[in-house]
Amino acid sequence: MTARPWLAALALAAGGAAWADTPVEPGPDVDAGLGRGVQRPLWELGLGVAGLRLPDYRGSDQSRNYVLPLPYVVYRGTWLKADRDGARALLFDTQRVKVDVSVAASTPSRSRDNAARAGMPNLSGSFEIGPNLNLTLASSSKERWKLDLRLPLRAAVTIERSPKFVGTTFSPNLNLDVGAVGGGWNLGLLAGPVFADRKYHAYYYGVDAAYATAERPAYQAHGGYAGWRALAATSRRVGNTWVGAFLRYDGLRGASFDDSPLLRRTSALTFGVGVSWILATSSELVTASD
Repeated sequence: MTARPWLAALALAAGGAAWADTPVEPGPDVDAGLGRGVQRPLWELGLGVAGLRLPDYRGSDQSRNYVLPLPYVVYRGTWLKADRDGARALLFDTQRVKVDVSVAASTPSRSRDNAARAGMPNLSGSFEIGPNLNLTLASSSKERWKLDLRLPLRAAVTIERSPKFVGTTFSPNLNLDVGAVGGGWNLGLLAGPVFADRKYHAYYYGVDAAYATAERPAYQAHGGYAGWRALAATSRRVGNTWVGAFLRYDGLRGASFDDSPLLRRTSALTFGVGVSWILATSSELVTASD
């Protein structure tokens, strides 16, 4: 699974009573050591705090601030890992080609707290999972940087007592990771278009006739292009302290649902910062590059 554990934690930390319906996508490998394999603990556990600002949903004109717990989990097993590439099941791995399981998520949104969705059903959080083809396009001779093409295809289901399938997404992207920037910071940059089928867009941007008003007409969403996304992230570990931050831009101009009354903004910034303290580590060591 390719979602960066710290990035997912920062964004998913918006849990609890007031989650925001902002998709959490796999991000850059900002903790990628990009160096030769060294001996590191099999697992590491920690806890910290994160601060975030998230829109109520992608395309919303309302955002909220959160201060939430930030867990730190690293596991460097043979095929099951939770490290710089996130918690993932590695299905195929060569020097240039990897196939693993990609995940993403969106957090719930209460319609009573959002003017555009007032009177409509709440949006449940969703969980996305599917295969991801990762192709390394270029890298430096000393492995200080790496450029990948990622092709994640995921199915989405709601997170509720009776989960339901809500569509499929495809978000190809270019990912650049650079290690040891500015004396020890890791930097990750990611950008690419977003696509989804009609069912997925209908869940977020459709308006049934029963919920139509004079200001919010009924609307049937279409599948296809859903805008584009760019993300920059950085992190650094000093001793047993880890710090990280991310900034994400979403552009929705020209999306297949750009005439939906629920689309209030065609661009948005999402950002977060966090710090965690590593509290426990395994005595067993394994070879790793992160």
